[in-house]
Amino acid sequence: QVRLVESGGGLVQAGGSLRLSCAASGSIFSINAMGWYRQAPGKQRELVAVATSGGKTNYADSVKGRFTISRDNAKNALYLQMNSLRPEDTAVYYCNANLFALDTRGNQDYWGQGTQVTVSS
Repeated sequence: QVRLVESGGGLVQAGGSLRLSCAASGSIFSINAMGWYRQAPGKQRELVAVATSGGKTNYADSVKGRFTISRDNAKNALYLQMNSLRPEDTAVYYCNANLFALDTRGNQDYWGQGTQVTVSS
């Protein structure tokens, strides 16, 4: 059974920083892309940033230059350094991993439970 667990959310003032972490565990054979998504109240879930197993990254235009995604493949971990936070960054942030699990023997998407990020003005 695969689990993704996020941590690092919280309340911060505009202009501040937070670092999110995601740890993947369980019967994992290999992880392809890992990414961060977010969902604000009344809005659809949107991609924030993604990192492939080969190290390529991609960001939403709204976070370019402020957020940095990184991976530690040895630890099956994903991070999101968020700087210069704005009130519009307020959302629940979800970790996503496309991975090959030993019990399902196929590539599937897995999600964490989410962590709340609140940016006050």
